[in-house]
Amino acid sequence: MATAQAKSPSESTISLTDNPLREFIRVQGLVERVMQHYFARFGISGSQWGLLRTLHRAEQDGQPGLRLTDLSRVTGAVDRLERAGLVLRDQAAVDQRSKVVALTKKGRQLIDRILAVHERQIARVLAGLSGKEQGEFHRLLRRLGQHLESLVSRGYQANGA
Repeated sequence: MATAQAKSPSESTISLTDNPLREFIRVQGLVERVMQHYFARFGISGSQWGLLRTLHRAEQDGQPGLRLTDLSRVTGAVDRLERAGLVLRDQAAVDQRSKVVALTKKGRQLIDRILAVHERQIARVLAGLSGKEQGEFHRLLRRLGQHLESLVSRGYQANGA
């Protein structure tokens, strides 16, 4: 007669906590792959879209550009967008050491082209979930994001400190 081996508490904990996180990372990678192909049709990357969209929103809020110091983690993306003629850099009026990044006419035109089809793309990506599930998914992501922001703000380190 075969005997079933009981799982150790650490094995049970791993399956309950590790599996959802692994699945989240796997799905995030799939979303990134789908969106990379989508943005490639427009000649940009997802990170470049994020930067263009941030500059576009700033313009809509009455800011003609953003200081590069506010965008320090995306200097490479700014360089590529500038070479493509989608943004330009200029010295900040207040602080000559910093640069201001702003959209060009070509950049605004690209944003308009993308926004014309963007909602359909997002709907296509989320089509595997019902409307109600999308709302719940959004709620859960916000909740997880708030928790992770709390960890970061308290100086969380991977070693549990």
